[in-house]
Amino acid sequence: MTEYLQLLLEAIEDPADPALERSVQGRLDSLTKPPGSLGRLEEIARWYCLARGEALPAAPRKALCVFCADHGVTEEGVSAYPREVTRQMVLNFAAGGAAINALCRQGGVEATIVDVGVDSEPFGPPVRDEKIARGTRNFAVEPAMTRGEALQALEAGARLAAEAVDAGATLLAAGEMGIGNTTAAAALGCALTGRAADELAGRGTGVDEAGRRHKAAVVERALAARKPDSADPVGALAAVGGLEIAAMAGYFLGAAARRVPAVVDGFIATAAALAAVRLRKETLGYLLWSHESAEQGHRVLLQELGAKSLLQMGFRLGEGSGAAVAMGLVDQALAVYREMATFDSAGVSAG
Repeated sequence: MTEYLQLLLEAIEDPADPALERSVQGRLDSLTKPPGSLGRLEEIARWYCLARGEALPAAPRKALCVFCADHGVTEEGVSAYPREVTRQMVLNFAAGGAAINALCRQGGVEATIVDVGVDSEPFGPPVRDEKIARGTRNFAVEPAMTRGEALQALEAGARLAAEAVDAGATLLAAGEMGIGNTTAAAALGCALTGRAADELAGRGTGVDEAGRRHKAAVVERALAARKPDSADPVGALAAVGGLEIAAMAGYFLGAAARRVPAVVDGFIATAAALAAVRLRKETLGYLLWSHESAEQGHRVLLQELGAKSLLQMGFRLGEGSGAAVAMGLVDQALAVYREMATFDSAGVSAG
């Protein structure tokens, strides 16, 4: 572990605060509505206040990073799309033409596109260049990364989170783009949980059932060869992970270290979040689970984390799309919490 990352982990404190939670709950119960009648909006407001350590926080300022990288495991034929699509989609992000661009524009989210490992020459602005390597190696035949590369990616993500916070963001989210990364996420999830590859390996970009079974077999073979240690998240990331997955894990850690809540996207982001939580368990209290992906392994990872997603919308795009949608729910939750009248102020009988 680098000195920077060690200090970062030590800075993450459990956001649980019984006195603050009683204060927040008291305000929620004083608003002009039956107690608990806004369901999970009230839960979101309570989570946000505890993560921020504030009884009445300002409306969120939102930022999202899309981390992009390629994967050597695509050499095993695990994706329905060629590796070149990663580079092409980064250009689409840069031009503002992807789903995540539209969702962020609509939701008032500041989006940053980050190249941590695309197999290409540097893109130039507006793409942020944090390239560590031109993709991972094929983890079916050798480790995906060196330990040093995994640490570099973790640190890059953490620094980007700190940069966003320094620029005024109070709610973060992360997304990703990388052909082959559902295979890496499945392998990492297996490595950290001990679950079988057949449970976590899904159809990704749209392979058929035979393709899914082939993907699971590739993951099983890689795990047998690499033998990642579930007690060593950095080693697991290096063995079978992805540069963008490690960067997202660092981003979640960086957010938690600054007491800034973060919204987690789908299957791949959840694999990254699992690595972050394994590195520092207190990170869990700063994370909000946006949606349950159509990718079959996502439910398994959510169960492992004891997490409950907000939305069931059949998303399987990635990019941070589900997180961007869920950020709007955080806005609504905080608007209710901050702006509704209380029974006393409105002169309404509390019953």
